Amino acid sequence: MTDSLHGLVDHLFRHSSGQMVATLTRILGSDHLALAEEVVQDALVKAMQQWTLRGVPDDPVAWLFQIARNGALDHLRRQASLRQKEADLIAAFTARPAEDDGGFAHELRDDQLRMMLMCCHPAIPGKSRIALTLKTVGGFSVDEIARAFLASRETIAQRIVRAKRLIRDERIAFEMPSRDELPVRLESLLQVLYLMFNEGYSAHTGDDLVRADLCREAIRLAAIVADHAVAGGPAVHALLALMLLQAARLPARTDAAGELVILAEQDRSRWDTAMMAEGLRRLDRAGVGEELTPYHLEAAIAASHASENVDWSQVIELYDALLAIRPSPVVALNRAVALAMTGGPASGIAAIESIEGLGDYLPRSLTLGQLWLRAGDAGRAARHFRHALTLPGTTPAKRFLMRKLGECT
Repeated sequence: MTDSLHGLVDHLFRHSSGQMVATLTRILGSDHLALAEEVVQDALVKAMQQWTLRGVPDDPVAWLFQIARNGALDHLRRQASLRQKEADLIAAFTARPAEDDGGFAHELRDDQLRMMLMCCHPAIPGKSRIALTLKTVGGFSVDEIARAFLASRETIAQRIVRAKRLIRDERIAFEMPSRDELPVRLESLLQVLYLMFNEGYSAHTGDDLVRADLCREAIRLAAIVADHAVAGGPAVHALLALMLLQAARLPARTDAAGELVILAEQDRSRWDTAMMAEGLRRLDRAGVGEELTPYHLEAAIAASHASENVDWSQVIELYDALLAIRPSPVVALNRAVALAMTGGPASGIAAIESIEGLGDYLPRSLTLGQLWLRAGDAGRAARHFRHALTLPGTTPAKRFLMRKLGECT
């Protein structure tokens, strides 16, 4: 009972805490963000205590909202400066959170968008924006964020504290930015969501190759932005399309034993066809107008990989366009893989060896090992696989490398 209860509370808190913190922050003001988080955290603690003794209520989400509201009211009544907000708080938390198609659900989404835009203000350093967004809107703990981004708990906690201090000192308001400010804030927000998804999709270390919870949260938040009447636009739809097309393949990225399965060997019947279709629909919506962003190009590449017969020449052209507007050694590495599919492993190897800035990047060594193995030089392939094994990586990636090394001998 206790384990299942912990799982339920964690699930509900992850999906509801951001909504509650955002709405409380709108009512109390951005300078009371810490108070909003404290109230919501107290609601979680009370859920664990009371549900253990009395059982889970029929509507646990509404129960959490009610407890958070009561906790906030207690604080308001003790602080004279906040008492005038009592009516707003009661009105905001009276509707049932479970009514996804009602006006209340719309208000919750708007609150979360404003919270994201506040957390991604240009005055806040980039890494702190990510940590603060995951904490306040995504409901992730400091420990979870630290594990996801290979940082110490203290480092993440300090980033969040500094970000909150900046919000207070710079008087960053909880509101939709002006029409002039919105593009810069949106660009910052999309970068945060992009990094959040990529960390979940290609975890750098640990036992799990994929952190699906990070991917799901990035998709959820991107959908809130994309579907907003003012904030939604081609770039947001392109980013959401990219996430959906990549996430649709998540079920096939590992086998039943948790082993890594490369794209060419994946069982396509395990792909999420509904998610793939939604990704393609979003990509169509991203094509409105003349705007062309890196997200458009990456989504188009992901869509190309969804085809049974990939047009590798077209993929190379897309990578060339991507390199022209966002030069990156990682993009160059991916282009080299596509080049090897059209010109053979030797062309891919030559392209990789000309790339600067990858250093001890595990995918570089892994890719070189695979290409040398395809070229028939098991000795060179083994050297690259052995080097990759010395670099930080997930447990499934290490097992994959060991299997590849075994093929060399």
